[in-house]
Amino acid sequence: MDVWPEGTGRIILAETDSTQRAAFQHAGDAPTWVLSHVQSGAVGRRGRAWQMPVGNFAATMVMRPAGPVQRRSLRSFTAALALRDALISLTGQPALFALKWPNDVLCRGRKLAGILLESREDLLLIGIGVNLVAAPSQASLEQGSVAPVDLLSSSGQRVAPEDLLDQLAMAFSEREERLLKEGFGPQQAEWMSGAARLGEPIVARLAQREISGRFDGIDADGALLLATAEGLQRLPAAEIYFNEAG
Repeated sequence: MDVWPEGTGRIILAETDSTQRAAFQHAGDAPTWVLSHVQSGAVGRRGRAWQMPVGNFAATMVMRPAGPVQRRSLRSFTAALALRDALISLTGQPALFALKWPNDVLCRGRKLAGILLESREDLLLIGIGVNLVAAPSQASLEQGSVAPVDLLSSSGQRVAPEDLLDQLAMAFSEREERLLKEGFGPQQAEWMSGAARLGEPIVARLAQREISGRFDGIDADGALLLATAEGLQRLPAAEIYFNEAG
């Protein structure tokens, strides 16, 4: 371990059902990262099963974040930017990576990683899964989802989970410090500069309807801004699908 943020815990497990549950069990005063080489019962957004082939990355960071509860969700952008930082540092190929609202990292336009935030009392858990060596089949995903990809086949480089954890933990610590000192504005701008399909047509799927429009970025709270025929829509939560014709 060449680098690690001071005051942050690091736990490596051979196997667990969920790094989210394991991180919650290890929660203390200091932020702590929990990585597992095998994860048997993890879920992603909306309770979807998260596939975890050996060699892929599954980790959760548990922390007691400063600031108001309603601003906790901004850490999804902090985490996505930190993950991109780590991937660029390890591969040396910045052009490969882009960001998809609200919390995915893409590689060559395909889904490489997902991030899941969960609040429990005064705790925030940030779960991160990355397809380092293998990706799920397109058939296992919801129709219209961005096609998955793994880092090995898309970059030609094999990255060990522990190496990614070290880079990610340091990058997240640095970005968290900046978030507290500078506010969200700088990271908001940086996230948009790396966002996939900015200024292009997308589809936002809500619980009862779909809205099509131009992706105009995110606001100061991280909500999606969608330009539609009815005007600018602000969407705090939605599933985003790309208009491949766009």
